[in-house]
Amino acid sequence: MSDQISAARPTLEAVAERAGVSRATVSRVVNGGSGVRDALVEKVRRAVEELGYIPNQAARTLVTRRTEAVAVIVAEPEAKVFTNPFYAEQLLGISRELTAHDFQLVLLLVEGASDYDRVGRYLSGGHVDGALLFSLHNEDPLPAITRRIGIPTVFGGRPGWPGAEGDRSILYVDSDNRGGAREAVRHLLSLGRSRIATITGPMDQTASVDRLDGYHDMLMDADPQLIVEGDFTEAGGARAMAELLDRVPHLDAVFVASDVMASGALRVLVERGRRVPEDVAVVGFDDMAKVVELTDPPLTTVRQEIEEMGRLMVRLLLRSLDQRVKGDSAGRPLSSLITPTRLIRRATA
Repeated sequence: MSDQISAARPTLEAVAERAGVSRATVSRVVNGGSGVRDALVEKVRRAVEELGYIPNQAARTLVTRRTEAVAVIVAEPEAKVFTNPFYAEQLLGISRELTAHDFQLVLLLVEGASDYDRVGRYLSGGHVDGALLFSLHNEDPLPAITRRIGIPTVFGGRPGWPGAEGDRSILYVDSDNRGGAREAVRHLLSLGRSRIATITGPMDQTASVDRLDGYHDMLMDADPQLIVEGDFTEAGGARAMAELLDRVPHLDAVFVASDVMASGALRVLVERGRRVPEDVAVVGFDDMAKVVELTDPPLTTVRQEIEEMGRLMVRLLLRSLDQRVKGDSAGRPLSSLITPTRLIRRATA
C-alpha cells in the first residue's frame, strides 16, 4: 500500500515539467529561496496547486535547516496543566499563532526530575527550531539546558535566576504583575478597607514575587499575619483563606494572586459565614472567563491578556529565528515585552 501511495505522489520533477522550469528552480521556490523571477514563481506555484504536490518534510529540513516545529515546555506536572485554565488560555494563544505561521507545536511537560534529561535529549536532537518555556520555578534546570544546547528560547514570565535581570539576550513575555497588584490593593483601600490580606502564589516564581511586591507598594507596613502563601490551585486558595481567618478573624479584604485561588477563598468565606463584599472584599488576578463566570458573587479581578501573551511569545521567537537564519546581527535588537493589566470591577469588591 505504501508503494502505491509513493507512486501516486507528485514529484519535484513532475512539478518542474508542468511549470516548464528546472528542478532547481522548483526547489528554490518550494523552500522559500530567493533569486527567482516573479513570473517563474507564479508558474511553479500554479503547477504545485494543479498537481497537489506536497514537499517532503525531511528533504526540506535538510535544505532549510528548519523543522518548522517549536517545543512548548511547561515546568509543571500534567495534572496541574490540564486542570488550570490559565495554561489552556496561554497554550491556545501559542497554538493559534504557530498555526498562523505554519509551525507545529510540540508540548513537553515536566513531571519530575528525570524528565529534564528526556527534554534535554529531545531538544539536542534537532527536532524543533526553538523553545517556549513558562511556569518556571527558581533553580529550574531548563534555562541552563536550553542555553547549553544553544536553541533559541523565549520565556513566559520574567526570569528570576541570578544574573538574568541584566542579561539583554534573554527574551521573555510577561504582564505587569506588580502594577496590577498595586491597582488591586489601591481599589480595596478606596473602599475604606483597612485590614487587607493577601494570598500569594508560590514564592519560588517571579509572578508571585512581583504581585507581593505590588501589595507591599501600597501597604508598606502590612502585618505579616495578613500574608499567606498559596500554590495557584483552588485547594491552595481555600487552605490559605482558612489560615488567614484563623490568624486575623476580623480582616475585611483580601487580594488573591490568581482567580483559581480566589474561587477557593470565596468558598471558605461562605463556609465561615462571611458576606462578600459586605464583610470581606475580594480581588483576584487573571480574569479567566472559566473561573469568574462561576464565582458567586462575580469576581472583581485584575485582567492580564493570557492568550495574547502566548501569541507574543511565538512572534518574539519567530523573529529571533529569522534573525539567526539571516545572520542579521546588525539588525534591530529584540527586546522582552511587558503587557499591561487593568482592574475589572464586579461584585466581590
